[in-house]
Amino acid sequence: MKFFIDSANLDEIRQAAEMGLLDGVTTNPSLAAKESAPYEEILTEICNVVEGPVSAEVISTDAPGMLKEADRLIKIAENIVIKIPTIPEGLKAISTLSGNGIMTNATLVFQPLQALMVAKAGATFVSPFVGRLDDIGTDGMDLINQIVTIYSNYGLETEVLVASVRHPMHVVQAAMLGADVVTMPFKVISTLMKHPLTDSGLEKFIADFKNAGKG
Repeated sequence: MKFFIDSANLDEIRQAAEMGLLDGVTTNPSLAAKESAPYEEILTEICNVVEGPVSAEVISTDAPGMLKEADRLIKIAENIVIKIPTIPEGLKAISTLSGNGIMTNATLVFQPLQALMVAKAGATFVSPFVGRLDDIGTDGMDLINQIVTIYSNYGLETEVLVASVRHPMHVVQAAMLGADVVTMPFKVISTLMKHPLTDSGLEKFIADFKNAGKG
């Protein structure tokens, strides 16, 4: 399973890359708004750090507008992925872009038929938002199970990118269900290796080593 970071913060992205596990980046205008530089400048810097896919989101809600934005964004770097909202106009844009060999990420997916439609349109990635579904009292991972099953049934090549990840168990569940990618904020990435028994065990090993030969 691939690990992406959901961030526009270069320090976070660099730290994740230094761990040797970063396969790509997802961004959006909301994340970019937290940073001081213009969005396209941030994307350029991210692409200089990360070789894998970097999702850059459009803000237009009509297909011509999305395609115009995409034309500008793909000039930033070869690994830019155009992030498109899962709406009817978005399907048109995904179909056009994928037909031209441009990578796309269908975002804001909340039900399996949306995922099926964007896959048929040729999306490179589909991004179901599990945390937001959990927030309204449903199990977001049920959606991942449905999408993975449907794609497997028909040999669809769109990669399932689990988004809106809130905690490590989302990552475990996504891996067990066979999702292709999980994108997560740095605060989640930083907890993936943590366990109290690891910490206490390490402390004991160090203490025992220091006390060796003193008895």
